[in-house]
Amino acid sequence: MKQPDESDAQASFSSDEPSTAWAPQSAEQDAASIPEAVAIETHSLSESTVPDAAAALEEEVVPHDAVPDEVASQEDAVERTDSDEDVAPAEYADSAPEVVPSPEGSTVTQEEESPIAQQDGAALAQEEDDSPIARELADLTARRKALEEANVQLTGRTRVLTVSNQKGGVGKTTTTVNLAAAMAERGAKVLVIDLDPQGNASTALGVPHTADTPSVYDVLIDEFPLADIIQVSPESPNLLCAPSTIHLAGAEIELVSQVAREHRLRVAVDDYLANNPGELDFILIDCPPSLGLLTINAFTAASELLIPIQCEYYALEGLSQLLGTVRMIQKHLNPRLELSTIMLTMYDGRTRLAQQVADEVRAHFPAEVLDTIIPRSVRVSEAPSFGQSVLAYDGQSAGAIAYREAAVEMIRRDSASNERGA
Repeated sequence: MKQPDESDAQASFSSDEPSTAWAPQSAEQDAASIPEAVAIETHSLSESTVPDAAAALEEEVVPHDAVPDEVASQEDAVERTDSDEDVAPAEYADSAPEVVPSPEGSTVTQEEESPIAQQDGAALAQEEDDSPIARELADLTARRKALEEANVQLTGRTRVLTVSNQKGGVGKTTTTVNLAAAMAERGAKVLVIDLDPQGNASTALGVPHTADTPSVYDVLIDEFPLADIIQVSPESPNLLCAPSTIHLAGAEIELVSQVAREHRLRVAVDDYLANNPGELDFILIDCPPSLGLLTINAFTAASELLIPIQCEYYALEGLSQLLGTVRMIQKHLNPRLELSTIMLTMYDGRTRLAQQVADEVRAHFPAEVLDTIIPRSVRVSEAPSFGQSVLAYDGQSAGAIAYREAAVEMIRRDSASNERGA
């Protein structure tokens, strides 16, 4: 069989479809085979056209001297803005918001003070005005002003009140001292008789009560005249004190063997009033917390009973026990004794219990309970350690204002009852 030679293969290959097989060609043949569009693009990037493009770019660059004035001014404005960010362009000067310094020294624009922001600020200020401290200060200011404008008139008769409660720690001595000081401040002449062997009332009024000082003990045991033991408090010439000494602690036992042991103090008080008519407006007797002969002497000498009640639950139990004792005294020793005044002390408005106790006492004794309530106060507790009443220690405190109000209320009640009796 005849083998096909190379010429036959080429003839056969040329008779078929055009082949894509690669064959070496010259550079001229490659350039001739490139499409016309590609050749034009290649020509635009050839070395012959590059100098022309560079020349065109050089013609477009305009010297700064030839820039129109309007364009130059805009460029200068941009440069000034870049160098100083706080300066606005001239064309926005009229519409720029006004800058207002804030109270803290920062810068705030009027646009930031929107109506909502102003309303929030007003609401915050109102909230601060309505805070508990602000309300308390406003209330104290109003009460001080009312006290300055209060007009009270003394009746001219002497009222003898025993300040007592069988429960200890309810503020008997504190009430006696501060109420007496408030009355003296109003022009009343007040005598405080200290029947407590501890002598706390004498200390608070600033009078000496050492063992060798003439005291209530000498009146009860040795029948000294009351005028011989009375001292003037350095706080006010209207404030007098019959002091207590340590000897009074043994008076309970010594009185047992004495004649008319329950009436010793009453005889001394009646003699003093008979010899000094119209000199005193009030006599306040401070009692010990126990029911002994000293307390019975105080009940017998007085015509009125003032009971301080701490605004706590156990104070109600002490009140019921005391009322039983008062009925016994009225029946056997002093028919003229009457419960005239109940004062709520150590009131803490933050607790519901204090309000409940106050409401309970007012419900049972609506006519006797004072409208004034004595709050729990640090100033009231601190004053005795300085030998002063709270009025002298801190006259602007809430406790001092409350005792002033209580004194005014008691004087007015006395005036009203005196007018009804007349």
